[in-house]
This record gives sequence, structure tokens and C-alpha cells, in this order.
Amino acid sequence: MDPKTFKPEHFLWSYADGIATVTLNRPERKNPLTFESYAELRDMYRALVYVPEVKAIVLTGAGGNFSSGGDVHEIIGPLVDMDMPELLKFTRMTGDLVKAMRAAPQPIIAAVDGISVGAGAIMSMASDLRFATPETKTAFLFNRVGLAGCDMGACAILPRIVGQGRASELLFTGRTMSAEEGERWGYFNRIVARDALMAEAVKMAERLAAGPTFANAMTKNQLNMEWDMSIDTAIEAEAQAQAICMQTKDFARAYHAFVAKEKPVFEGD
Repeated sequence: MDPKTFKPEHFLWSYADGIATVTLNRPERKNPLTFESYAELRDMYRALVYVPEVKAIVLTGAGGNFSSGGDVHEIIGPLVDMDMPELLKFTRMTGDLVKAMRAAPQPIIAAVDGISVGAGAIMSMASDLRFATPETKTAFLFNRVGLAGCDMGACAILPRIVGQGRASELLFTGRTMSAEEGERWGYFNRIVARDALMAEAVKMAERLAAGPTFANAMTKNQLNMEWDMSIDTAIEAEAQAQAICMQTKDFARAYHAFVAKEKPVFEGD
């Protein structure tokens, strides 16, 4: 995958200065997902494991909304007529998108405006940082369409962000979480004005891209791995991870810059 020439079919992609911007682009329908866009997004994140030129990712939606989730006509309708093996193939595929997002070494910043529901809420949940606008409305609405809240990792990841009780309420009821509530609960890192959303998300992406990106990838990996580790195992894993980072040139650059009373310039190696 060459980030300078990559041309996806089902969403927009732009790349400059180490930052990739992924834009869900069906604004007339509030950016729903289809079978094809699920798969292409999954494959993109898998490919990004091997693209060190991309140092940070901004994920957003066009037209004032993030994503309305699975397309009612192109996904929900066909699912009603599928048999169990077909349904399991679909639910595993959607779960693979979240796995791919978490496995991508680049920090993912979700710039969430307007509607973010269903699989749209899941994609913001699976990101590493989340920025919202006052107009953002988030709902894990699976319960409202007769399904369980345990979709695409929601029962594993959401409680770790907002706590078990709050996650239980959102998943049992499918109700909408306001931007203010999401920030107060720790779901959103910050709320910014709608016209400043992308600028703030890109600013954060630039900060991360200018940092020690090998070490950032290691941090993301440890955040994932330590979910099911004991404290002793986690401390040992972090000791090994940090020892690896201490062999990088970025670590030496930071030391020499400190001695010279200069700002370090990291290169990700």
C-alpha cells in the first residue's frame, strides 16, 4: 500500500506529512456502511501495519455527520434473509474491522460530528482518541433493533472507556449519549466547535506524528495486550517493551537534545 497513490472505492483518503485522513463519504445518508465499505476499511487498517510512512490517522465523516452505521437497505434488509452461517460470516467480518483498527500501530483520532450510531459509534469507540462537537449524538442502538449490545467488541471495549455501569446503560437501552455526557464520562477527549473539529483533530495528529512513533506504536500495542494480563505480567511486558524502545535512535535523540537544551526531532527509528 502506497499512501500517496492509495485510492479506495468506498471512502475518501488523503495523505500528507505522515498523516492520513479517512472520510466516510455518503453524506446524503449520513455515511452508512455497506458490506463492501466494511471490508475495504478492514483491509486498509490491516495494510497500514506495514506502512510506517503513515504515523497517525484521522477518521471522520462528510456532511456534518460521522456515520449512521450499517445501511438499512444494503445491510439490514439482506441480513433478515440470511441463514446462520451467512450471518456469522458477516458478524465476524464486522468484528474484524475493530480488530484491524486496534492492531494498526498508528494512533487513530476520531473526529466525530453529528450522528454516530450503531457501527458508527463502534468505529469511534475503537479509535484511540475521540473529539466531538456540541452537536454529536452517539448511540449503541443495537438493542433498539432487537439485537444484543455485544456487537463488534462493545461489551469488551466500552466498559473500559466509560465504566461497567455506564456501558451497561448504553448497551441495554440503546439510548443517545450527548457530547457533554460523553466528555464527562471520558468517552470524548474534548468537545470543540463544529467549524474547528478537523483542525483540532489534525493538530493532535500532527503532534503524534512528530513524536517517537515507534514508541507510540508500542504504547498502543501494550494498551491492547494488557487488558487480560495480571499486574505482574503487565509490568514484565512493559519492562520488555521499554527496553526495546531504549534501543531506538529516537531515545538517544531525546537525550542529546535535552543535554543541548534543544527540542528533540523524532524520526520513528
